[in-house]
Amino acid sequence: MTSQVDQSEAVDGSDGDENRSGPGDGRPGDGRPGAAVPASAQGRHGKPVRRLDRVIIRFAGDSGDGMQLTGDRFTSETASFGNDLSTLPNFPAEIRAPAGTLPGVSSFQLHFADHDILTPGDAPNVLVAMNPAALKANLADLPRGAEIIVNTDEFTKRALAKVGYAADPLGDGSLEAYHLHKVPLTSLTLEALKDSGLARKDAERAKNMFALGLLSWMYHRPTGGTETFLRSKFAKKPQIAEANISAFRAGWNFGETTESFATSYEVAPAKLPPGRYRNISGNLALSYGLIAAARRSGLPLYLGSYPITPASDILHELSKHKNFGVRTFQAEDEIAGIGAALGAAFGGALGVTTTSGPGIALKSETIGLAVSLELPLLVVDIQRGGPSTGLPTKTEQADLLQAMFGRNGEAPVPIVAPATPAECFDAALEAARIAVTYRTPVFLLSDGYLANGSEPWRIPEVDELPAVDPDFATGPNREDGAFWPYQRDPKTLARPWALPGTPGLEHRIGGIEKQDGTGNISYDPANHDFMVRTRQAKVDGIAVPPAEVDDPSGEARVLVLGWGSTYGPITAAVRRVRADGGEIAQAHLRHLNPFPANLGTVLRSYDKVIVPEMNLGQLALLLRAKYLVDAESYNQVRGLPFKAAQLADVLWAAIGTLDEEDHR
Repeated sequence: MTSQVDQSEAVDGSDGDENRSGPGDGRPGDGRPGAAVPASAQGRHGKPVRRLDRVIIRFAGDSGDGMQLTGDRFTSETASFGNDLSTLPNFPAEIRAPAGTLPGVSSFQLHFADHDILTPGDAPNVLVAMNPAALKANLADLPRGAEIIVNTDEFTKRALAKVGYAADPLGDGSLEAYHLHKVPLTSLTLEALKDSGLARKDAERAKNMFALGLLSWMYHRPTGGTETFLRSKFAKKPQIAEANISAFRAGWNFGETTESFATSYEVAPAKLPPGRYRNISGNLALSYGLIAAARRSGLPLYLGSYPITPASDILHELSKHKNFGVRTFQAEDEIAGIGAALGAAFGGALGVTTTSGPGIALKSETIGLAVSLELPLLVVDIQRGGPSTGLPTKTEQADLLQAMFGRNGEAPVPIVAPATPAECFDAALEAARIAVTYRTPVFLLSDGYLANGSEPWRIPEVDELPAVDPDFATGPNREDGAFWPYQRDPKTLARPWALPGTPGLEHRIGGIEKQDGTGNISYDPANHDFMVRTRQAKVDGIAVPPAEVDDPSGEARVLVLGWGSTYGPITAAVRRVRADGGEIAQAHLRHLNPFPANLGTVLRSYDKVIVPEMNLGQLALLLRAKYLVDAESYNQVRGLPFKAAQLADVLWAAIGTLDEEDHR
């Protein structure tokens, strides 16, 4: 969905999602809905409307209950309404996990607000639980006073026993700390569809649309887009389409008329910088960024890929865009995928291969070949939990050292890492710029959190996008009329990119070490030393922006440094600390090889450096080795992003440690 925003006031950089007070006790960042605006209104049936500044909703149920679709539709309508938002889909790796079990629970969390936010939120204000497993799996994340909407039809003795409930939690008093809404979602859906002509089993499947309609009423979400979507999705099955629409409307009407829901809520649109916006996931943004890079460089885009979660969506999306000169090749394995992409690069295309961590291991030999051939190639790694098959649908950022060193010999590769879902678009353009300009493979490190999460993205104008010049060789580059394929540009150290078939540019190609300049096979020790050092110098000399430090007062003694998808939780934690009077500096790396030229100076400017990572300290290891600074790791590998409150406590502890040392 897109929305037109024309605001004269830009986002003001306020404390945002993590230190707005809740309506209960006023504590900052307690995970409750944002502060209620004093003004109120009346609904069509006389029900009061309470205005909030933010809400966190989690839909949860079996992996077959359509929770991802429900969350996605609610998100799309929220984006069209103009709220700022952030999402966290969370689902099992199995195509159809065991129904009614804890491992089979699928959830979708959405945080939306009338101001700038950064994360999907630490704790939901509203949980929609479609069965006992969904309730039990998510209850521990709820703060006191949260609203719980449960599908009572699924709370049978058998379903309760399957997840270890000795008594029905809906009646034993264990949920007294929450606002519990007991709704027979299945029965109400069947009643709404009794004249639809559908079999009972088919009609039951629409209960997620009933729940979506109810939540759309509760939070004043637009409905037209969802109805249009359902008619499009089920265009070949109009009976199914109309049944889902009927269930959706029935859910809305239930909220409007029932006494169970006395209040609805309103979250005003956010004040965003002027522009045209759409909701976008990281994988979709990355796909669009690759297409934009191809168009700005004038190169055909070639993707050689083997399907793997969570990278497969990029292959799916790019296959839809043949009209932009995109060619996609679904290879028989990871090695064939990257081999085809490198061959396309040799032929003058923007070669791309996509995978996740296990696939990188298989591609490593061809990445080393690309380093030796010095051809542009984009290697997109959507990181996930490992090792081996690991956690296919869970996030992690533990491939950094693999990207940095995971090849035989000295084979340096630049690394670019986006920080947000929308930033995946810019990262693709930047990776293409580096690859084409410096004639090198480039790693683009995203992860499952960015890939599946979404946020509003301002659609850029074409003339805002950087141009990428392939600068193909067109003729001999020696005074004697010869062409040397490894004669380098003195500024970038890039070798010529000679298209096969260009008269006079014939040259040898292969993985064996080359003689400097001529490219002939060479086993000379001195030449090999020179070529290794030259390839390293080329990467080290890549022009990347300096590290920017956010230190408003200039008095902070602690620096928190992150990379990749930790940006949102870290920034939210920093806002919390500052709102409570703490002094903290923040920097975030988008370029991990080479590091920004000023990074060493930045690190040495602070008494303490904290590096949160979703691994066991890979960036911290690199920083300590390169700059000899005492970078302190804070790590988790749970398959889930950090929580802002958790990181805020870590930062306060770091500040407190320095204060204690001062008083000794």
